[in-house]
Amino acid sequence: MWVATCAASCCASCACEACKGIAGGISRKSARIAYCGIFTMSLLLAWLLRDFAEPLLEKIPWINTFVDTPGKEWFETQAVLRVSFGNFIFFAGFASLMIGVKDQRDQRDSWHHGGWMVKFILWAIMIVLAFLLPNWVLNAYGTVSKFGSGLFLLVQVLILLDFTHNWNDAWVAKDEQFWYIALLVASLGCYVISFVFSGFLFHWFTASGHNCQLNTFFLVTTVMLGIAFALIALHPKINGSLLPAAVIALYCTYLSYSALSSEPRDYECNGLHKHVAAVSTGTLVMGMMTTLLSVVYSAVRAGSSSTFLSPSPPSSPRAGSRGKPLLTERDMEGGNDSDGEEMKMTRGSKRDDPRPVTYVYSFFYLIFALASMYSAMLLTGWGNSNIQEDIIDVGWSSVWVRIVTQWITAGLYIWSLIAPMVLPDRDFS
Repeated sequence: MWVATCAASCCASCACEACKGIAGGISRKSARIAYCGIFTMSLLLAWLLRDFAEPLLEKIPWINTFVDTPGKEWFETQAVLRVSFGNFIFFAGFASLMIGVKDQRDQRDSWHHGGWMVKFILWAIMIVLAFLLPNWVLNAYGTVSKFGSGLFLLVQVLILLDFTHNWNDAWVAKDEQFWYIALLVASLGCYVISFVFSGFLFHWFTASGHNCQLNTFFLVTTVMLGIAFALIALHPKINGSLLPAAVIALYCTYLSYSALSSEPRDYECNGLHKHVAAVSTGTLVMGMMTTLLSVVYSAVRAGSSSTFLSPSPPSSPRAGSRGKPLLTERDMEGGNDSDGEEMKMTRGSKRDDPRPVTYVYSFFYLIFALASMYSAMLLTGWGNSNIQEDIIDVGWSSVWVRIVTQWITAGLYIWSLIAPMVLPDRDFS
């Protein structure tokens, strides 16, 4: 007996040391990777509980408060919402805590980069506490999540617009023929992919012999928007470029596909409904990967966007004689790691100089909080009570969310082109 006890104690001790080692390793690297890992765990947990936790939730008295027990779809939705709510509280709490952090000498900067064991435990506690709340709290959260998900999609659009303009400006700034040719090739490539993909969409989602005018309207609008982007960007009075127009056109085509593929499987104009079993697994994997990648991309871009995402530090890093910063982003990112190592100071800078943070911590956490709402809507079909196992993001609510997102994307991009001409007195640089 004592042998077994000793063995169990050793295993527990080794596990604790392993966890501490992992936490210590995380603190010496980019904190953003670890937060992406936490969000990934919440996404996988919500997915698993949605498909397998229904028998358990039926036995919890404060959840099953009905005289007539509802269908299993209701309990599946509750499982997703509760995991999402716990995740949302975790990230929203940190977003509130990090408001106003502009310098790495702020004590909260070390909280952002360290204390991973405490954070993992706190995250788990938030998830568990979410399952102790009454149903009306989660129903209200589900309603709010629809608006929060819309904000997340809007942030993605703004980040994409910022990325395309930065990409174009970076290649144009090289002022070499090779990069001009590369711009043209990349632009034409995006447009070719967009139009060819649109052709496949016409084949898949406008079945002959059926009234598919709605799908035809969506697809024709997508093609016309792509053409309009190029015409407006290349207009002599517009200071535009073909590459951003091509990238936005390709993104709008993707949104069109995403919307049409979200149509109910029994809809006669959904060409994918003939292969339900094969498409369901593929849609699930693709949907999960797309969601995860979009969240990770948005969070990482929160640290490098040059417009509304970057902080305005109280004093910028010193520049050398040729204008090169003496403190790089990597230096500033790792300055307050919990392993106690001091940041290597470049010659010419002082140890007491302010070290501004390289991205807005509060906005970074807010991205994950909104993404928690967005993932919940995907896994529940935007509040659809008739969700099906093995598929996500299916239903007319999902369709219209994608289409409206496409229209907003198009509107914002066109406005970014014509705004300097409409409001010449304002500085849009």
